[in-house]
Amino acid sequence: MTLFFIILIKIFPLYINVILGFLSSKFLHVQRESIAALLIYILGPIVVFSAVITVKIDFSVAILPIFLYVFCSVLAFSSLFIWGESWDNPTGNILAFSAGTGNTGYFGIPLAIILFPPTLADIYIFAVIASLLYESSTGFYVTAKGNFSVKQSLKKISRLPILYAFILGITCNLAGLKIPEEISAYTAQFKGAYGILGMMMLGMGLLGLKSNPDNVDKKFISITFIIKFVFWPLAMLGFIYVDKTYLHFLNEDLYKVLFLFSIVPLAGNTVTLAVLLNAKPEKASLAVFLSTLVSIIFIPLAIYLYGGF
Repeated sequence: MTLFFIILIKIFPLYINVILGFLSSKFLHVQRESIAALLIYILGPIVVFSAVITVKIDFSVAILPIFLYVFCSVLAFSSLFIWGESWDNPTGNILAFSAGTGNTGYFGIPLAIILFPPTLADIYIFAVIASLLYESSTGFYVTAKGNFSVKQSLKKISRLPILYAFILGITCNLAGLKIPEEISAYTAQFKGAYGILGMMMLGMGLLGLKSNPDNVDKKFISITFIIKFVFWPLAMLGFIYVDKTYLHFLNEDLYKVLFLFSIVPLAGNTVTLAVLLNAKPEKASLAVFLSTLVSIIFIPLAIYLYGGF
């Protein structure tokens, strides 16, 4: 179990950032919206651009975000079909959205930076574009059960600055352009800042969480937890087995990226969409909080059982 505790010690500082975020909102009155703006419009695009321009893109790396986007979308539509009518409010739609994604950005990116060497962490960041596109297209669609048009979905995607950073990074990468070494040390600092502020954002979101029996939807929490902590890892392990045995598309490093992608907690944007749809966002907040709490033990245990990174 030594490996388990080593991984636990590596991951635990992330949760210190969550606590710091909560304290900064409660006592220093730091506005979550201001931090979100920094992450979305400044730090996020720089992190994505600097990672994408650095990644060595080949067939194996290129299919990662494509595979993940398709997998997320299929899982979301399947969940909507099975549980979409299980509540008399849009809770089923929120469940479908959360089924297809996880906290791959604010939680997953700092986790990848801690656990992976820089080149592999950049590949993970490259793959995260799948989550961003899913949340702004398929995820946006299933939350309102198709009430939004394709045009509205595309308009939402077009407002993502990270998408343009990704496209610019891909263009520069394929053109053979690189970030000069004198500047790369500077851009690398943004990854650390993104990870710290992203985790603090999770803590800031806990400030409005109140203890209320009405917020405990055992059915919603149970289903989302089974999908996130059981189905996702098993599905990725199944795909890894098939690829190792028959397809041979990926390699051991990319298997680690896929597995890490599958074990992060529920996405924070689940709460945002619950607010927009007036689907008792307190329930979603509690589920996200509990999943983040469970991940303290679940992630080190999952990595330990996988064989370590």
